[in-house]
Amino acid sequence: MIMKIIPNRKIWFTFSGTLIVLSLVALAIWGLKPSIDFTGGSLLELKFTKTVPDTATLNALFAELELTAPALQKSGDRDVVLRFEPVSELQHQELLSKIKERMGQGEEVRFDSIGPTVGRELFRRAIIAIVLVTLMILGYITWSFRHVSRPVPSWVYATIVILAFLHDVIIPLGLFSYLGHFKGWEVGGSFIAAVLTILGYSISDTIVVLDRVRENIKKLKGTFEEVIETSVHQTITRSINTSATTMLALVAILIFGGVTLKSFALALLVGILFGTYSSIFIAAPLLITWYHWKKR
Repeated sequence: MIMKIIPNRKIWFTFSGTLIVLSLVALAIWGLKPSIDFTGGSLLELKFTKTVPDTATLNALFAELELTAPALQKSGDRDVVLRFEPVSELQHQELLSKIKERMGQGEEVRFDSIGPTVGRELFRRAIIAIVLVTLMILGYITWSFRHVSRPVPSWVYATIVILAFLHDVIIPLGLFSYLGHFKGWEVGGSFIAAVLTILGYSISDTIVVLDRVRENIKKLKGTFEEVIETSVHQTITRSINTSATTMLALVAILIFGGVTLKSFALALLVGILFGTYSSIFIAAPLLITWYHWKKR
């Protein structure tokens, strides 16, 4: 039995609406936890083979070097992530020497140091990039569907694409808000790259479905709702197969990849999953919903 997608659109809208509300609530209450990419500062990740030092020991060591006490976060059983003020390479090497001298252990896994001015500039450019991409996509889709006027105008297709990728981005943002508050997960430059990639996947999937609707309006007989239902079923296998191959690779990165790749892989995995879902269960049903609302 073939599942009816368009007649059951209230179910899909309720499910998505619930996730979006939860995501917006999390973002309003907790926001996102920015990494040093945006705030500036130093990040030092260390792996210890014996006892992991406590906060008091590390605070005392930083005080000797006249540095502010670091924020400490455990990553796994033996890894520790330290966040503190921006330091020079000389201070960085001196800090490593002190740690190994006092504790007889402490292998550096990762070190980054970014000034606050650079961090703010990166954040500003990231926002500008997302806004510009959104505007260019809106213009391109409106132009591509310019010959479509019945039963809905071309700008409606463009608006639905924008709504679909907002849906696909808000949900991962909400997830990372929860993870940032409860697990200490941060968002940085790699997260912005993941968001832009999600936009690409989301828009590609949605356009495939809407483009098939545009073609079938001229070829198929029946009501507008029947044409949309047929179009969705014609493209659903392609959308799922394309996304599934990418998600399998992301699952492998999430399981076997390093700590620095996990947030990037998880953001992409969730975004592509909901991008596939929205192109089938949200974008096409929104088209018929707008059509019925306009008729009324």
